[in-house]
Amino acid sequence: MNSAPNKDILSISQLNNLARDLLESQFPMIWVEGEISNLAQPSSGHIYLTLKDSQAQIRAAMFKGRNQRLKFTPENGMQVLVRAKLSLYPARGDYQLIIDQMEEAGDGALRRAFDQLKQKLSDEGLFAEDKKLALPDFPRQIGVITSPTGAALQDILSVLKRRFPAIPVRLYPVAVQGAHAAPEIVAALDKSNAHGLCDVLIIGRGGGSLEDLWAFNEEIVARAIANSEIPIVSAVGHETDFTIADLVADTRAPTPSVAAEMISPDQTDILETLTDYERLLGLHFKNKLFQAKQALNGLQKRTRHPGQRLMDLNQRLDGLESRIQSSILNQLRHKQSDLNAATAHHKLFTPEHKILQLGATNKALYQRLLLTIKQNLQTASQQLKSSALQLNSVSPLATLERGYAIVRNNQGKIIKQSSEIKPGEVVNTTLHSGEFTAQVLEITKPKKTN
Repeated sequence: MNSAPNKDILSISQLNNLARDLLESQFPMIWVEGEISNLAQPSSGHIYLTLKDSQAQIRAAMFKGRNQRLKFTPENGMQVLVRAKLSLYPARGDYQLIIDQMEEAGDGALRRAFDQLKQKLSDEGLFAEDKKLALPDFPRQIGVITSPTGAALQDILSVLKRRFPAIPVRLYPVAVQGAHAAPEIVAALDKSNAHGLCDVLIIGRGGGSLEDLWAFNEEIVARAIANSEIPIVSAVGHETDFTIADLVADTRAPTPSVAAEMISPDQTDILETLTDYERLLGLHFKNKLFQAKQALNGLQKRTRHPGQRLMDLNQRLDGLESRIQSSILNQLRHKQSDLNAATAHHKLFTPEHKILQLGATNKALYQRLLLTIKQNLQTASQQLKSSALQLNSVSPLATLERGYAIVRNNQGKIIKQSSEIKPGEVVNTTLHSGEFTAQVLEITKPKKTN
């Protein structure tokens, strides 16, 4: 039987090629999930397999240039997610998938969910830097939201104990993995904000797989972090792990230990600052004492004559002594007040035993200062007494003590020559001890010398 001459007749290869072209042109890249079976990996480097589910199967091929990027080793029975295009192998007429990308099914689905949520929250502005809260320099209390039995908590407590053990830590225990983790984390964030007891929060856990860390990629957790009025440091997993919580938190720490380092002051730095304050205070007191000593020396040099001047200087010295003591005591009170204020300000950031030591040192300096002032005043008093004795040695009173007398007329004028009085005149005589009044009976003129 002869075929009609006007009919188009296709060969098998032509038919298969047309079918392949039709499939490849009509279907874009698609994602397909299934179980690997009939896996073959010949020396060419290509991978051939069958993808199946409970009701159907399809052949698939992944060529060498693509499978070199795989992050895992495919095995029979493994559930995978593939990105592929539909095609047909003309030589056998087999309908198949040409695989461009392959992932383990669980991580692949999670990764897609992660990327979608990340894009959504980014579009809403939850990752914007202008919404980030600054971390406090000296937190009064630190809150930690994590598992009470995890290594992350112990790492955080160890670092805080080393750097500044005086800061109290409040634990908000939560599950960090599993179906209950995300709701518990949200509840802990709400509770910590309602309490208002903490100045900063650390939220996190140790490392794990993407699935293990998934609670920190949940949308409800991300929004709870964004709504927190307390600054939050996210410390989830290891340095290479990134979660949605890291992106929305005010600060991201690569590990829980680093998070504790970031939010705690170093007690060594604070102790060095207090030591500097102590040194400056000592220098200030030393300068004040030097100025007081200079003023006292000046007073001593200005003592020029005895009598009333000496009494005035004594009174002035007493007044200066009182003013110096009052001034220094006032300075000490002011500095003590400043020190008490500084101590109170840094009380939460300084170990108690160091504060007691500094207080004892300050008291000792105060006692030494008062002792130094007392010694200086005693020295000045001795020098003043010595000056008084020297002045007394040249005083007229000393002359009287040797047996001389001072004679005055009725007007109180000192009689120096016999010609200044007349017989019968009454005069007043001052001795070393006491006075007497006498009447002049006779005046003897001084003998002339040749």
